[in-house]
Amino acid sequence: MYEGIVQDLIDELGRLPGIGPKSAQRIAFHILQTRSFDVSRLAQVLSEVREKARFCEVCGNVTDQERCIVCRDPRRNQSIICVVEEAKDVAAIERTREFKGLYHVLEGAINPMAGKGVDDLRIKQLVQRLADSTISEVILATNPSLEGEATATYLSRLLAQPNLKITRLALGLPVGGDLEYADEVTLGRAFEGRRVVQL
Repeated sequence: MYEGIVQDLIDELGRLPGIGPKSAQRIAFHILQTRSFDVSRLAQVLSEVREKARFCEVCGNVTDQERCIVCRDPRRNQSIICVVEEAKDVAAIERTREFKGLYHVLEGAINPMAGKGVDDLRIKQLVQRLADSTISEVILATNPSLEGEATATYLSRLLAQPNLKITRLALGLPVGGDLEYADEVTLGRAFEGRRVVQL
């Protein structure tokens, strides 16, 4: 649509996940039209991320050191591990300020259609972390999708031990949602996950 370097910029931005053609065009024109936009700083940060960012040697979270900020924090509950699919899930849970334990990032979910099997995930590393018996609970916080459910089911069977509590995040109705708009699966999960009302 545009020529030369402007179209190259739009094309490159459009290759990013979640950025469609219109968003890519909007971002490109923002960069072009905003004189105060520091392009060199953006380029520097992108370059540094490529050079310095890595995954935590313990949990698989994103960091710029050998261990991430969660694994380095001695105040975290060392007996609970929350298993998530991606590093971005750690950030989502941390925003709630509710969970005070450790994490384990699987780097995906079991998805045969996409060619992702058990050996492609960080499951062996999770089993190794549980070997020393200091972990008392594993929370399975995989996504409520077919792949996430399959992964949670596989892990719950694989990790079953007498002294290890395995839990799954509750699923169901969102706060502020109406029953009439809930699909059957969500409503069914809400009934399965119901709890006693405390008076």
